[in-house]
Amino acid sequence: MNAALQTLIDLVAPRRAGGSYALSGFALIVAGLVALPIGAVLINLILPPSPVWRHLMETVLGAYLLNSLILSVLVGLGVTIGGVGAAWLVTMCRFWGRPVLEILLVLPLAMPAYVLAYVYTDFLQFAGPVQSGLRALTGWEHGEYWFPNIRSLPGAAMLFVFVLYPYVYLLARANFLEQSVCVLEVSRSLGHGPWSTFARVALPLARPAIAAGVALALMETLADYGTVAYFGLPTFTTGIYRAWISMGDTVAAGQLASALLGTIAIIVLIERVSRGRQRFHHTSQHLRPLPAHHLTGWRAAGAIAFCTLPFLLGFVLPALLLIELWLGTGRGMMSERFLAAFGNSLLLGLGAGAIAVGVALGLALARRFSGSPLVQAASSLGALGYAVPGSVIAAGVLLPFAAIDETLGALGEALTGAPVGLVISGSIAGLLFAYVVRFLAVALQSVEAGLGRVTPHMEDAARALARGPVDAFARVHLPIIAPSLLTAALIVFVDVMKELPATLLLRPFNVETLAVQAYHFAADERLSEAGLPALAIVVAGLVPVILLMREIAGARVGGGAASGAVPVAAA
Repeated sequence: MNAALQTLIDLVAPRRAGGSYALSGFALIVAGLVALPIGAVLINLILPPSPVWRHLMETVLGAYLLNSLILSVLVGLGVTIGGVGAAWLVTMCRFWGRPVLEILLVLPLAMPAYVLAYVYTDFLQFAGPVQSGLRALTGWEHGEYWFPNIRSLPGAAMLFVFVLYPYVYLLARANFLEQSVCVLEVSRSLGHGPWSTFARVALPLARPAIAAGVALALMETLADYGTVAYFGLPTFTTGIYRAWISMGDTVAAGQLASALLGTIAIIVLIERVSRGRQRFHHTSQHLRPLPAHHLTGWRAAGAIAFCTLPFLLGFVLPALLLIELWLGTGRGMMSERFLAAFGNSLLLGLGAGAIAVGVALGLALARRFSGSPLVQAASSLGALGYAVPGSVIAAGVLLPFAAIDETLGALGEALTGAPVGLVISGSIAGLLFAYVVRFLAVALQSVEAGLGRVTPHMEDAARALARGPVDAFARVHLPIIAPSLLTAALIVFVDVMKELPATLLLRPFNVETLAVQAYHFAADERLSEAGLPALAIVVAGLVPVILLMREIAGARVGGGAASGAVPVAAA
């Protein structure tokens, strides 16, 4: 026990002999493990196309690409308008209810898009309360009126906008709070009004932050499986699942996953090229409180409506509909199937959170205390998984793990004479590995923020005053970084609770999570029974959102530029 603890202290005490080498080696190993599924997917590009791949190219590949691009354009426009508009209004304007709306606008982050798909389908379908009420009010019959179909490409894009605009809102709001009032005053002195100043000055300065928020929203859109599968929309994620599960072709699934990665790379490249050589910087250090534009009359009413509608449609109404669906089943609160799925989600989330935090701590220490460019690059590569959809990571995990299982099976059968089943593929270990690869970046961001509060002077004083490295670590490092470690574990836990495509592809056949259970109920059109697991996922997602809301409330009280430092890791 003492030897193991001493080894841990050697890792976190960078000036001890050998400590930096251990951390460097750890960072390189993690980078290799994260790159493994991505490399396993990309290697399919050089493999000869299978008959399934040729069939997909001739029939549905164009639809996959077109639908994914249309979704990206619609969602990108929607989250930009909604997120930037709300951020500017709550930052620069004053109207009734603004302090509360400023916080409530974050709530839709707790609502997965596929949950919205389930509840809005039930709410807006022909037999739902909206159309039933419309027919009762007007006397119309079936076929006598037109009603928009929620289970469509525009409908899916609308749902994605409802739950993903907070990415843009949080980053744009933080940037607007940091902008210098002097720059805005110069613009006003040159004859530009509030809207012209917003378009010519504030918006260009915030462009990098807005682009980052839009990129996050688009990656989540392209990574989604539950919404597009439930709506029957052919996209890359549904194609990967179909090629792997229905057609049993791993090469075709890997090539589709490579095409999806290429689509994401193209979207990022388009934004970079459109920016060109333009650079926007804050040239003034005089950061005084921003001037407030007081809105009255119809302008205030318009601002209230613009800021209220997103969280009402993205959280409040879906939450009420979920409660109604659950209560409408007429069954007991907890069934054995629900409790089993809840327990599996809990154990997987806790396990993935603990592993991700441990790995993130090692990477953060390596990045902080090693000056090697190779280690810095390896640490950055270790955080690459968050930009890769869960379905791609799942395909990348299955491909090498299946090859390992084949080798182990042949070796075991040669030694024992009996067939050996799957060892890694379709196991909890493979699923946890995919989770850690997918969400390591989220944990790393929080851990690095915690380590940033431990200054070199504090470390020197700890070594001088403590009774050895164990005492120094226990008294100085751990109390400071413990809240960040807990936050990182919590965020990963909630992300695992919501993750659907990777879980569907990698879970053992006898393991069901809340996300999988809700998806299966909804796919079988048993929407009322999907209410309870979906509601449990939303309640779990509220935890990091509440943390974000507390940060925003604290930032508003603190005021000034510092209030722009609102973390978005929980997103």
